[in-house]
Amino acid sequence: MKTYINSATAISPQPTLGKPFQLTKPEGYETDYLKCVEPDYKEYINPTLIRRMGRVVKMGVAAAIQCLREAGVEKPDAIITGTGLGCIEDTESFLNEIIKNQEQFLPPTSFIQSTHNTIAGQIALLLKCNSYNHAYVHRCFSFENALLDSMMMLGEQSGIKVLLGGVDEITPTSFAILKRLGIYKSVLGSADIFTNKTAGGIAGEGASFFVLSGSPENAFATIDAVKTLYKPAAISETERTITEMLKQQGLGISDIDAVMMGYRSDVTSDELYDTLSQNIFADNNILYYKHLCGEYFTSSAFAVWAAANILKNNNCPDAMKLRYHDVAKFKHILVYNQYKNSEHSFVLLSAC
Repeated sequence: MKTYINSATAISPQPTLGKPFQLTKPEGYETDYLKCVEPDYKEYINPTLIRRMGRVVKMGVAAAIQCLREAGVEKPDAIITGTGLGCIEDTESFLNEIIKNQEQFLPPTSFIQSTHNTIAGQIALLLKCNSYNHAYVHRCFSFENALLDSMMMLGEQSGIKVLLGGVDEITPTSFAILKRLGIYKSVLGSADIFTNKTAGGIAGEGASFFVLSGSPENAFATIDAVKTLYKPAAISETERTITEMLKQQGLGISDIDAVMMGYRSDVTSDELYDTLSQNIFADNNILYYKHLCGEYFTSSAFAVWAAANILKNNNCPDAMKLRYHDVAKFKHILVYNQYKNSEHSFVLLSAC
């Protein structure tokens, strides 16, 4: 069944929370990786509670509260989140305390706050929400599995509202480790990183939240389908998965007004996007987004947020256009993300 989006918010390396939908392409990067533009948390969280929260928890809570405000929902019927690394800053803090204290007299706070369900738990505590609460931790499928759970729940129970989120953070330590493994690279000062591609992707972070329902009332976009594919044997299997997914929705490739791809400036990873854009999507608009938010396990949540806003405003920011011709009316957008040709995900959105 169709899942309706009543509101969508994001904290990202762009000034997106509570602002008009307006994204700007960076002329150059001032840091090694992309960090979020964080709001004044006192507008969302009691100041006495802020100091006890890790940075990613504050981002998740603020984005969730703003999302609920925009939807006019006081308390959701379910809170479902996806995260790849969870509260990595608190995890690092706890591990440092183990070394510092030689595994003795360890303060429990960092350990308690380091679990992957801390973000969803804190949102529930602040809202006094005792309903269904679940966190998915499945690498690049984390947000997609949370979305699937949300859609199944809305299909089973009518009249409910689900708060869905995808949250991940980056720290200097995690960036250094993943850079050493060749997953990330420094982008400090880079202006043409997506033109002259090298090994490794651009690192980022973000918190994107949605209020979903099964009714078109007060909705501006729908999520029609979500599909995941693990380690396809050949690119033909990826193409077949896409065409079959669209066929199930009564659509063809030509019906898609734009395909939002997860280009991350990695010379190897982006080859697959190039191949698809030249073959199966040769006549479609191609958009990209990771130069704005960076690569992280739940970056597809930012892409879904951006796609939903394009459908809502019937306008695509110039910063996202990779290959583009004018569209009179945006009706269908396909979000496609893949990680090292291992985890592929597809989310189809439509205008209401």
